[in-house]
Amino acid sequence: MKFTSSLKLKLIYVFRINDAAHKGCLKVGEATCDNDNVFGLAPNSKALNESAKKRINQYTQTAGIAYDLLYTELTIYNSKYGLCSFNDKEVHSVLERSGIKKKIFDTENKANEWFITDLETVKRAIIAVKEGRESLSSAEVSHDKSPIVFRPEQREAIEKTKKQFKKGNQMLWNAKMRFGKTLSALQEVKDMDFSRTLILTHRPVVDSGWFEDFGKIFYDRRDFAYGSKNNGDSHTSLETRAKQGQCKYVYFASMQDLRGSELVGGNFDKNNEVFATAWDCIIVDEAHEGTQTDLGKAVMQELTKDKTKILRLSGTPFNLLDDFKEDEIYTWDYVMEQRAKASWDELHFGDPNPYASLPTMNIYTYDLGRLLNEFVDEDVAFNFREFFRVNDNGTFVHDKDVSAFLNLITKEDRESCYPFANEEYRNIFRHTLWMLPGVKEARAMSAMLQTHSVFQHFKVVNVAGNGDEDEESKDALVAVEEAIGKDPDATRTITLSCGRLTTGVSVKAWTAVFMLSGSYNTAASSYMQTIFRVQTPAAINGKVKEQCYVFDFAPDRTLKVIAETAKISSKTGKTSGNDRKIMGEFLNFCPIISIEGSKMNQFDVPRMLEQLKKVYVERVVRNGFEDRSLYNDELMKLNDLELQEFDDLKKIIGQTKAMPKTNQVDINNQGLTDEQYEELESLEKKSKKKGKDKQPLTEEEKQRLEELKKKKNNREAAISILRGISIRMPLLIYGAELKDESQEITIDNFASLIDPQSWEEFMPKGVTKQKFNNIKKYYDPEIFCAAGKRIRAMARAADKLSVEERIERITDIFSTFRNPDKETVLTPWRVVNMHLGDCLGGYNFFEQGYETTLSEPRFIDKGEVTANVFAEDSRILEINSKSGLYPLYMAYSIYRTRVKNSLFSVSSIEDEQQIWDKVVAENIFVICKTPMAKSITKRTLIGFRKAKVNTRYFEDLINQIKNKPEHFIKQVDKFVSERTGIKNMKFNAIVGNPPYQVMDGDAQASSVPVYQYFVSIAKKVQPNFISMIMPARWYAGGRGLDDFRADMLSDKTIRSLHDYPKASDLFSNVGSKVDYAIS
Repeated sequence: MKFTSSLKLKLIYVFRINDAAHKGCLKVGEATCDNDNVFGLAPNSKALNESAKKRINQYTQTAGIAYDLLYTELTIYNSKYGLCSFNDKEVHSVLERSGIKKKIFDTENKANEWFITDLETVKRAIIAVKEGRESLSSAEVSHDKSPIVFRPEQREAIEKTKKQFKKGNQMLWNAKMRFGKTLSALQEVKDMDFSRTLILTHRPVVDSGWFEDFGKIFYDRRDFAYGSKNNGDSHTSLETRAKQGQCKYVYFASMQDLRGSELVGGNFDKNNEVFATAWDCIIVDEAHEGTQTDLGKAVMQELTKDKTKILRLSGTPFNLLDDFKEDEIYTWDYVMEQRAKASWDELHFGDPNPYASLPTMNIYTYDLGRLLNEFVDEDVAFNFREFFRVNDNGTFVHDKDVSAFLNLITKEDRESCYPFANEEYRNIFRHTLWMLPGVKEARAMSAMLQTHSVFQHFKVVNVAGNGDEDEESKDALVAVEEAIGKDPDATRTITLSCGRLTTGVSVKAWTAVFMLSGSYNTAASSYMQTIFRVQTPAAINGKVKEQCYVFDFAPDRTLKVIAETAKISSKTGKTSGNDRKIMGEFLNFCPIISIEGSKMNQFDVPRMLEQLKKVYVERVVRNGFEDRSLYNDELMKLNDLELQEFDDLKKIIGQTKAMPKTNQVDINNQGLTDEQYEELESLEKKSKKKGKDKQPLTEEEKQRLEELKKKKNNREAAISILRGISIRMPLLIYGAELKDESQEITIDNFASLIDPQSWEEFMPKGVTKQKFNNIKKYYDPEIFCAAGKRIRAMARAADKLSVEERIERITDIFSTFRNPDKETVLTPWRVVNMHLGDCLGGYNFFEQGYETTLSEPRFIDKGEVTANVFAEDSRILEINSKSGLYPLYMAYSIYRTRVKNSLFSVSSIEDEQQIWDKVVAENIFVICKTPMAKSITKRTLIGFRKAKVNTRYFEDLINQIKNKPEHFIKQVDKFVSERTGIKNMKFNAIVGNPPYQVMDGDAQASSVPVYQYFVSIAKKVQPNFISMIMPARWYAGGRGLDDFRADMLSDKTIRSLHDYPKASDLFSNVGSKVDYAIS
């Protein structure tokens, strides 16, 4: 027997197999070296090669495979730290993080050390391992690379941005899908030579796409590196090298990851280095997603340094445009693309047309509401949610109607205008995307399609949720591509979705999308993102896709969205003489055809211009009246007296806490006369002319333009002041009680509809009705009236929905309302769910992280607490309701208990309403501080219907609770006994978010806490449970809180206390710590 050394040298080997299957691939492996001469073994030396072949022969000779050994090298090497070694796994990691693809041949034994690369790249990867790098630069990866040839519009965007970044710090690319935003933005980084660039996106999956495009742009720049959590180097490695002057870098991060960081109010101690980095440039990809929330804004604020340039990219930036000046926006829209396509041959005869592969969009609308008018709601839109409503057993409630719809679009007819009416059409629309309202609806539709006489010949791919129950769950895109197969002309598919595959993916074979979901107020951004999925260029079996189609079954929604898209792309503000041209051009390149029976009618410009008015109204409502469209041009014509009036108003509004800083009105700079307003428009148009029409402004005209622009700025300043009043209007309009519901709420009668106590409570302190009447002339009366009508129409339409859908609609309306100030905090629906879900349980409308709503509420069980509070005979009290959202949550959980215990089947909306009304009448009791708060609560609970609601307005509520607690309790008991006939009622729970403070009237405008009185009075009423939100200032005592603090600390009945050191986790404009408790 012979002992051998337990320590052996290792080597790396690289070999190839010369057959078709392994073409372009190399295997990188590790072997043991039998020679111990560390310093005598050079790369590719005889000893190393023999050891490598010995290892390779073990698994190739049995299969009789011939191979070429290309390279060998010892894994031990000399560094500044002494002798070090590496292994093959480290080389594999560098190759993978450098974007080099693996190739797997032996799936059973996972022989996955093969890479699609060349020898020089592998050698560089070995060097990178020795240097401690995690990836190769793009220049180190051998590819057949050549410079990207940018199209004229891409080059224009790059050049305009370079010019803008010399004088400002922000730029928006409003560029449609397939513009090439990624490549163009990276070229911008290269041209500007930024040292540190951050790519921020709401979609982590696009990391690989950015990494791949980085290689295409920076293939000739070794000094640039890429990094992310999955590709390239880590941020720590990149920043270390950058500080040593070794590289410049582009780093990719997701918004989801960053907003979870403690620095911006998240729960995890992470990403501190990323936030601390002095970014030269931040590129926000799909900037319309996730950046406008409070958390998104906090992330951007923390990342942005004084000199950081921000480039936002979006194909549908409709929620961002108002934040940018005209010279900060580059636009490339569908019309521009199709115009360039049509004019290319004329302007570039003989050159290949780069736009030729982009299909023309055709939109066909079918008015289902005319055929099935029972599904049209008061929102003047077809109610897809109701039409496709699903039973507990997974079938459609309106089974016969849905079946009739499928029969209608497939009815055999050579003359029909329905998409599946004959074999020719079925071949045109072999592969289509169908958008449905939800996961359950998609499942029911899948089952129905598979048994339909025509659609059973199509493969149905359900990518909504987890798909069909009997189908194996797989990646949505993979499932669709597998179903379509290698020859799309040999298959037929229908893809069902309720959101997946509508952004950032391309399925070439799709020729049409069917819009069978959404409502009149569907966001233009999500609509356009979805329909552009079918505009993906495609060449199938030698044929090029030249046309693509959208089939929409809600015509009004189609027209509104398209009008908004066409108008917003032009960024021309309100209706002007230019609108007719804009709309005409859009309809030329994107015809919209109305189908009625066998008749086809093309929409014209006048009808589209009518839709624009609706667009402005919708935007005002969606923005909570925080929108320029709400005001008229009187603000451009302010005289001395009016300017002084605004200066005085600013002093009042400026005292409102938690409001954005109001702009200064220049009282020495009066507004514009009608003639001057026209002159300004004329000069601005002249200054923007390009090409042969360009006419330089004279020095006198330039001076005049600046002067007129200053006066225009006064309008913006005035709007910033009026904002403090405007954002309070929607809630008051929502709750207003009208004797005659046919009466309109106008800017002239608005103030008279609100009682004095409510006006004082909801409006800024000091803004009297008289002051309001002096400034109401600056509001556009038509927009104000129509926006008010829209808010009430949405609320009224909710009365005809199922209980769950009504709650979704009402809380959607509340999500548009703005919080005016610290004293008038409207508890967001998300926070109501967090609070009551954490403390009492019940049915909750948010997923566990409270980031997104659920289509189906989830049940949270807190044991005896939940059982007691949400029992069928439970009695709930809220003291000081402002919105009615607390009783809404409580009522729903009790409603579910009653439905469960119901003796009859609950199968219709009428059945649901009957049980709901019983809950509101018997289980829910609400006390309000003002008559308007009472009306708002009633509207939230039962809408415009006639039903019993136990709400009472208590005059001087805070004073009564603070100074006359016993009298207040008697009044509550009297109120309850009058409604129920029960004296000394025992409440199961008292819940709410009481007022935190009131002004104490001293010269410093300070405030004193009052929430402790609400907690104390709740304890004196002696319910089974109390759960309230309050500031955590009581921990420290003082300011009249010492007794309350002592009482809370000695209270043995407190079961749980949820503390939020950062109030911004709950409320965006409350400064101190917040907690909520159950006792």
